[in-house]
Amino acid sequence: MTSSAKDRAPAPIAAQYPSTHHRVTGQVQDPWAWLSDRDHPETIPYLVAENEFAASWFAPHATLIDQIFGEIKSRIVEDDTTVAMRHGPWWYLRQTVAGSGYQVHRRGATKESASEFVVLDENVEAKSIENFSLGAFELSNDHRFLAWSHETDGSERFTIRIRDLATTTDLADKIADTSNAKLAWSHDARYLFYVTHDDAMRPNKVWRHTIGDLQKSDVVVVEENDGRFNLNIATTRSGEWIVISSESRLASECCLLSARDPLRAPVMVRPRQEEVEYSIDHWGDRFVILTNLNAVDFRVMSAPLEDPGSWTEIVAHAVGRRIYGIEPFRNHLIVQEWREAQQRIRVFARDGSITELHTGDQPHALSLDQCPEWDTQIVRYTHESLVSPSTVFDHDVVTNQRTVLKTQAVPNTDLSNYLATREWATAPDGTKIPLDIVRHRTTPVNGTAPGLLYAYGAYESAVPPWFSVARLSLLDRGWVWALAHPRGGGECGRDWYLHGKLLNKRNTFIDVNTCAKHLYRRHVAAGKLALRGMSAGGLMVGACVTFEPHLYGAALAEVPFVDVVNSMSDPTLPLTINEWEEWGDPRSEPAASYMLAYSPYDNAKADRYPPMFVTGGLNDPRVRYHEPAKWVAKLRSIGATREPLIFECEMVAGHFGKSNRYDQWLYEAKLMAFALIVCR
Repeated sequence: MTSSAKDRAPAPIAAQYPSTHHRVTGQVQDPWAWLSDRDHPETIPYLVAENEFAASWFAPHATLIDQIFGEIKSRIVEDDTTVAMRHGPWWYLRQTVAGSGYQVHRRGATKESASEFVVLDENVEAKSIENFSLGAFELSNDHRFLAWSHETDGSERFTIRIRDLATTTDLADKIADTSNAKLAWSHDARYLFYVTHDDAMRPNKVWRHTIGDLQKSDVVVVEENDGRFNLNIATTRSGEWIVISSESRLASECCLLSARDPLRAPVMVRPRQEEVEYSIDHWGDRFVILTNLNAVDFRVMSAPLEDPGSWTEIVAHAVGRRIYGIEPFRNHLIVQEWREAQQRIRVFARDGSITELHTGDQPHALSLDQCPEWDTQIVRYTHESLVSPSTVFDHDVVTNQRTVLKTQAVPNTDLSNYLATREWATAPDGTKIPLDIVRHRTTPVNGTAPGLLYAYGAYESAVPPWFSVARLSLLDRGWVWALAHPRGGGECGRDWYLHGKLLNKRNTFIDVNTCAKHLYRRHVAAGKLALRGMSAGGLMVGACVTFEPHLYGAALAEVPFVDVVNSMSDPTLPLTINEWEEWGDPRSEPAASYMLAYSPYDNAKADRYPPMFVTGGLNDPRVRYHEPAKWVAKLRSIGATREPLIFECEMVAGHFGKSNRYDQWLYEAKLMAFALIVCR
C-alpha cells in the first residue's frame, strides 16, 4: 500500500516569484526561476524539504526496500577480483572486499601473484569522504608512477595526484580543478599532460606538467577557443604518440605529439571541417584513422607516419554497419561495429584477411577489455546479455580459438529461469523499433504482467542489452523488463541517430511510446507499465508522459534534462554551446518553436500524469539540480500528477549519484520499490 497523507510530512510547495523570459517565441513567465540560484535563501531549504518529504513517503516501505537490497546483495560475490591483465612487466587486477564500497587496484610480477601489491585503495582515499569518485588512472611507461585523479562532491572538478609506486606514496605534485579527460605521460615520465575546463565546464586547455614542479609553472600546449569544441588527450596504443583531439558534435580535429619528444610543438593531422569527424591511432609503420569523411557510417583509413593527413581506405564503408571503434595491435586491427542493432567485433590482419568474432545471435552487449599489450595475438572481450552475466574471453586471432577466463557468479540464482527475446515495434511512420524484453519463464505472455520500460535515445549513444543482478528482483515478482532502442541512439547506424536529433527529436519520444503500446498489446497489463530514463533519457521520460500521460503507471526520471528551452538559451551554462548541435539553439527559429513544443517544463499541464519519482544532484554540472526541482515544483503547484510525486536531490553528489557500491544497490532497491508500490 502507498503511505497515506496522514503518515507523512506535507508535500513542499515552492514559492513563486515573478520572473520573465524573453524568447523569440514570446515572453514566458517562470515563477520558479529563483530555484536556479543556489545562493537564494530559499533554495537549499526547499531541496531539504523535498528530501524530507521523500523520506517520509518511503519510510513505511522500508521493509520492501531492505528486502530488495538484501536480494541484490545476496546475488553478488562481495569478495571478488577481476581477471589479471598483463601490462609491461606487471600483472594488474581490481579487487572488491565485503563491506567496502570501493575497489582496490593491485599488481604483481606474475599472473598468480597479481594481487600482491596495492597500487591504489579507493577505500583508503574515500575514508571520511561521503562521495569519492576516481577519474583518470594512468601508469607511466616505466610503471614507476601512477597519475590518478579524483573528486568528492559530484562537481566533476578533479584533482590529480602522482603516486610513486616504489614507495606507494603520492608526490607533492597536486594539480587541482581539472577535467575528467584522460591523462598522458611522456615516454620518460618527466612530463604529464592533462586538461582543464573553462567557467562553463568545457575542457578547453591541454597543459604540460613537469614532475616535481608546482602547478603554477605548468605550460599550456593547446587552447581551444571555439565554444562548440571540447579538448581531450589520449596515448596511442603503441605508446609512441599523444593525441590531442578537439571535438564538437559534428566535427573533430587531431594533433599529434611525440611521447619521446614532448617539448616539440604538436603536428596537425587534418584541419577541422564541418560534419567531418575522425580519430587517429598508431599502427606500427602507419597511422589508422576512423572517419565519416564520405562515409556516413564511418570507414577506416591509413596514413604514412610522415604525412598523417594523407588518407587511404583500408576498411570500406557500408551503410547500416556503423563502425564506432578501432584498436590496433602489432599484427592486427580490431574493428567494433553496430549492425542491425547488434554489436559486432571484426579482426583485420595485416595480410588483408578478415575474421568476425562469433558471439551468438541473441541480443547482447560486447566490450573490449583493456588490453595494453601491443605485441599480442590475443583479444580480450566481455560478453553479456539480459539473461547471461558477464563472461570474459580471450580470443586468439591466429588460431581463432577462444578461452573463457571468468563468468560473473550470481549466487542464489537459477539463471535458466529467465527468458529474453527481441521484438520490433512499428512506429506510426512505419519505422521498426528494436525492443529487447526479458521475463521470468513463469510470467505469462498474455498482457497481464506489470512491466518497466527503459530507454535513452540521444547523442548516438547505443545502449546494449546488459545483465543486471538488481533487475532479477523485478523479474522474480512477475515483472516484464524491456529496453527500447529509439531513434536518436546509435544502435542502427548514423541515420538512426540523425532521425532522432534537432528537428527530428520528437521521433525519440514517439518511438518510446510506440514501444510502450507494443508491450501493452502482448505483455503488460493496462496502466501497469513504468517508464525509466536518466539525463537525456530523463527528458525522454518527461516528454513521453507529457505527450501521453495516461500511457504509464509510473515514471522514474533520473537527473532529467527537462527545462530544455531555458537551459539551451543560456550559453554561460555548462554544455550549452556544445549541445546546440544536438538539440538546436532556441534563440532563433525554427529550433525555438520546435524545442518549446516538447520541453517538459514548458508543457507541464494539469493532466493525470502518472506517479513520479524524480532525482537530481546538487552539484551536477551536466543537468543542474534546478531542472528537476523546477519541474516538480510546477507539477505539484498545478496538481498535475496522481500521487505520489517524489523528488530526491543528492546534496553531496552529481550527475551519476553516489559512488559507493552499497549506496548504489540501495538506490536501485528504492527505485524498484517505488515501481512495485505504485504499479501493484
